[in-house]
Amino acid sequence: MIDDIDRSLIVATQGGLPLVPRPYHAIAEQLGLSADEVMHRLKAMLETGIIRRIGAVPNHYAIGWTANGMTVWDVADEQVDELGARIGALDFVTHCYRRPRALPAWPYNLFAMVHGASREECSAKAAEIRTLLGDAWRANDILYSTRILKKTGLRIAR
Repeated sequence: MIDDIDRSLIVATQGGLPLVPRPYHAIAEQLGLSADEVMHRLKAMLETGIIRRIGAVPNHYAIGWTANGMTVWDVADEQVDELGARIGALDFVTHCYRRPRALPAWPYNLFAMVHGASREECSAKAAEIRTLLGDAWRANDILYSTRILKKTGLRIAR
């Protein structure tokens, strides 16, 4: 369970940290807390799993990655976790996860997002994944995004 201070801290940060040189200090001032307490409480919530992460979420288009490809792979179910961990460790894979198949139309169970300045760059990154997988993959494809959808996580009402 969270107390009222943790709840107010979550509400204050769920839309993002302030874009200032000392964001934790700004939040502390807003909530009437010390910056040390803000940082301590956020760390504790990370460690207990109340919050999953604190990180930057870049706009891929704004940084020049106009080709965004979700590579999809058909691999043996008993190997998907191990192969996913190897793919997810690649520095150009932003997220990698397992999903259930929807047979017969959708045989893919492993997904890995790659970004690049062009579709050719994404294809080259998919080729690197293909090489890493060796003969463990049976089929693959790349699904390219055509627009940005607003992505938000769970929001707690103020």
